[in-house]
Amino acid sequence: MSTLQWQKSTFSGGGVNGECIEAAASGSGHHIHLRESERPDTVLTLSPASLSALLAYARNQRTPRLQTP
Repeated sequence: MSTLQWQKSTFSGGGVNGECIEAAASGSGHHIHLRESERPDTVLTLSPASLSALLAYARNQRTPRLQTP
């Protein structure tokens, strides 16, 4: 995954140890990759629909139904 263009969240605020969430999209846009800057070898890979569901859950909102392919 070294070819991915990682971007740091502007919402991170530069914590005490500089930890933050980084995101990268695959070239096709079919997957979104997330990692913590302190653990760059651990990557969570999601589809856009799965990321949307994760964010809705994190916001404590009703989780949208995922469409199956």
